Amino acid sequence: MHTDTERCVRAVRSKDARFDGWFFTAVLTTRIYCRPSCPAVPPRAENMTFYPSAAACQQAGFRACKRCRPDSSPGSPAWNVRADLVARAMRLIGDGVVDREGVPGLASRLGYSTRQVERQLLAELGAGPLALARAQRAQTARLLIETTPLPMADVAFAAGFSSVRTFNETVREVFALAPGELRARASGARPASPPVPGSISLRLPYRAPLEPGNLFGHLAATGVPGVEEWRDGAYRRTLALPYGHGIAALAPRADHIACRLSLTDLRDLTIAISRCRWLLDLDADPEAVDDRLRADPGLAPTVGKAPGRRVPRTVDAAEFAVRAVLGQQVSTAAARTHAARLVSAHGVPVEDPEGGLTHLFPTSEALAGLDPETLALPRSRRATLTGLVGALAGGGLALDPGSDWDRARAQLGAMPGFGPWTVEVIAMRALGDPDAFLPTDLGIRRAAAALDLPATPGALTAHAAAWRPWRAYAVQYLWATDDHPINHLPA
Repeated sequence: MHTDTERCVRAVRSKDARFDGWFFTAVLTTRIYCRPSCPAVPPRAENMTFYPSAAACQQAGFRACKRCRPDSSPGSPAWNVRADLVARAMRLIGDGVVDREGVPGLASRLGYSTRQVERQLLAELGAGPLALARAQRAQTARLLIETTPLPMADVAFAAGFSSVRTFNETVREVFALAPGELRARASGARPASPPVPGSISLRLPYRAPLEPGNLFGHLAATGVPGVEEWRDGAYRRTLALPYGHGIAALAPRADHIACRLSLTDLRDLTIAISRCRWLLDLDADPEAVDDRLRADPGLAPTVGKAPGRRVPRTVDAAEFAVRAVLGQQVSTAAARTHAARLVSAHGVPVEDPEGGLTHLFPTSEALAGLDPETLALPRSRRATLTGLVGALAGGGLALDPGSDWDRARAQLGAMPGFGPWTVEVIAMRALGDPDAFLPTDLGIRRAAAALDLPATPGALTAHAAAWRPWRAYAVQYLWATDDHPINHLPA
């Protein structure tokens, strides 16, 4: 996108927010970089140059605009559509892998050499993994500076900086303000005290439109008691994080998602935000998706009725895989019951002063030692579940943001008890493949028949080729034709 100068200039002049996150505008005369929708008067075309990432702008010596705050724009949807090395690397960097394991750890997870990873990221994004992680740390630091009263030293280490000096230098370089000046500028907008002691409140931006009904309805209707709940207009759930645990409360608003995080260790802030964005599919490009699906006369009325549907995902791919097995051939209520029993028996207890959350979902390691006879499941389902948690705990199966979608599908499909429906629902909601499709799902087949689309799995799959690469979103629109609780925002 950033190499198409004429198109970028048009987007900047029209202040088109759809392109926020796709590219960044660097102004040669002021040495400032902005998002395309910056409210300032657009510079002359010859004074603009374009970069694919905020990190590339920073490496080139530009500082962030104080008006449009380009560092807080939605992420590029390209990283959630593609499954190549660069996209997988970007998902892992967003999940904090570079901060925790360094560039060698990132390369090891991807199965490539450090040199190859750095070369490909530089070629496409104009910045290497360290620069990309640094830009992410700078945004986290700004968030903590502006929304909490934490001492600056605590902010530095919570944001992932190795020293206060590096923190100060980075903040000055990126934002052209000292940390104390950033806090002073934001002090008038920040509440005197947070609504809940120890919590951090922030806004998660997204590209409009967003239809919250199926997104929050699905998460609330399938929520596991003790791990998830709908309370006071917000979806709440526990989070297992690298340095501790947390609780996230997410509520839909007109132009953002209101997010409140309570963390036991602030070093987990970046990854908690990343996982909440992933859960709600907030980096999607709904106009591109809906334009493709509207081209089908059978889907067009459904898309037009409530555009902007997202794919409800998960904060933990391994957790969702376990829940997908528990939900095979049973009702939503039965699946919740089975999952709640596992949570009560094997989950780590947590305290929730605000509501009814009681546990973290049990890890694969915790479930690997369970006695199959204690599970109120058919014998074949027990074998499927124990085989899955054994593969996850032993490292034979990797389900994380950097997973290769095709390889994960092949590994899951080779395991006993994993049919096409289970493999595809994991690919859709856990791995985030936007082209995952469920032609054998009963609700999909019913919806297809009601919309005069082919209703048999083979014929529907052939017809759905025109929806690619957005078939997972087509699933959301097809499910929406049924009057099921997953399609409605809870009362």
